[in-house]
This record gives sequence, C-alpha cells and structure tokens, in this order.
Amino acid sequence: MLRLLTIELHKLRYNRAAKVISIVYFVLITFIALISSIEFNFGDFHFRVADQGIFNFPYIWHFNTYIAAILKLFLAIVIVSMVSNEYSYRTLKQNLIDGLSKKEFILSKFLTVLLFAAISTVFIFLVSLILGLMFSDYTEIGIIFSGLQYIGAYFLKLVAFFSFCLFLGILVKRSAFALGFLIVWQVIEWLVYGLLKWKIFKDTEIADHVATVFPLNSMANLIKEPFSRLGAIQSAANQLGEGFSKTYEVGYLNILIVLLWTAFFIYASYAILKRRDL
Repeated sequence: MLRLLTIELHKLRYNRAAKVISIVYFVLITFIALISSIEFNFGDFHFRVADQGIFNFPYIWHFNTYIAAILKLFLAIVIVSMVSNEYSYRTLKQNLIDGLSKKEFILSKFLTVLLFAAISTVFIFLVSLILGLMFSDYTEIGIIFSGLQYIGAYFLKLVAFFSFCLFLGILVKRSAFALGFLIVWQVIEWLVYGLLKWKIFKDTEIADHVATVFPLNSMANLIKEPFSRLGAIQSAANQLGEGFSKTYEVGYLNILIVLLWTAFFIYASYAILKRRDL
C-alpha cells in the first residue's frame, strides 16, 4: 500500500495546480480564526463575533467542521484532476503496462483520498483546538473532548465526497465535465426531493426520510447546520414562541448510509475501469 501511495504522491508532486489549490484550501480553513477578530461598533454598542460562543467547547467542533466542509470542493478539484490527468497524459495506460493492475490503480487513488481526508481532519482539529483554548469559556478536559464525533463525521464526509469525485473522474474522464456532473447531480437531488415533497408523497416528513439515502444529502446530514444551536438564536426563538426540536447529533444510520455509498463509489470506479478498453 505504501508503494501505491508513493506513486500517487510522486504524480502530485509535479502537479502545480494541485499544490496551489491544496494550499488555498488550507489557508481558507485557517481564515476561520479571523472570525474571532470581527467586531462591530454602533455607538456605545460593541459586538464581537468571538464573544457569541462560537469558539466555546464543545460547540467549536461542530461549527468549524461544518464551515470547513463547505470548502471541500477545492480538494475535490484536485481529486478529479488527479484522475483526468491519468487519461490526458496516458499515465494510466503506462502504469498498467509497467505492471500495475487496475485494482491497484483504484486502490492507489483511494489511499490518496484517505490521505487528503486525514490531513484535512488533523488540520481542522488543531485549528479548532487552538481557537477553543484561546477563546472558550469552558476549558475542562471533559468538555473539550466531548464533541469529537464531529471530527470523525468530518473525516467520513470528506472520504465519501472525494470517493464520489473519484468515481465521476473515472466515469467522465474530463475534470471540467466531472465537476459539472457533480453540480448537476446536486440539482437532481433537489428536484427529486421537491417531487417527493409536493407531488408524490405530499408530505415533508416522508420526503425527508427518503432524501436521507441520496448520496450528497446523506453526506450533508453527517454534520447539520450549527447556527441554530447558538444561545442567542435559541433565546430569540423561545421569545417568539418558536422552539427548536432539531437534533444535531451524528446519526449512526446516516453513518451507515454514507459508508455504503463510499463502498459503492469505489467498487463502481473499479468496475468501470475493469470493463473499459484502455
């Protein structure tokens, strides 16, 4: 496995675009720290974002992983281009001639997916830990590490999403078309959800349950939006008589669905490559 990963890293080493995009991705994640410095002054009223509790443990694990996951498209570009370059520069055919099997080729790509997801996860963990230790009102060990399920969900979300991008890269061969197909697929999920909600079931609850098995939607559901958890939002909702009954936990069923999709994308990538005449 180390040999396969080394081959992929060697290819990425000479891919300037991949290096630039990866750097931009991690720089943007670091910019989350700049949120702490945002301050609004309206006469005698002073409002600082960091004072609203977004960097409190354990909430910070939820908030930072949700924000960082929005930026995953940057690394998705690297994954897709990594596959499309194999066809453009005919390195895939050369690797197979040199003795690399198609199964090993897919495995090497998946190992790269795991590596990217792991590095990103460690990075967001460290950024969150540092920001939390600097700004959190709660620094007890038990509280600090009580929300780490979101870090695990973030890792799984990246692995699943990058596996989907790997599948699209293998299927379409061209990075621009693969990324376009990714956007189209998201639109398809929204349209199908709308049909289920307003035309077929005419019931939001049933439509929501069905939509949980959609690939992109299941990945999104791993880390639900964290903003309505903020005390200010909760207080405002209670004053308006609108309480929140939403659950923010990482659901085991959702984890299983995402794992199944990940396995499907990797297997489908191999099946396509196995049948394709190179």
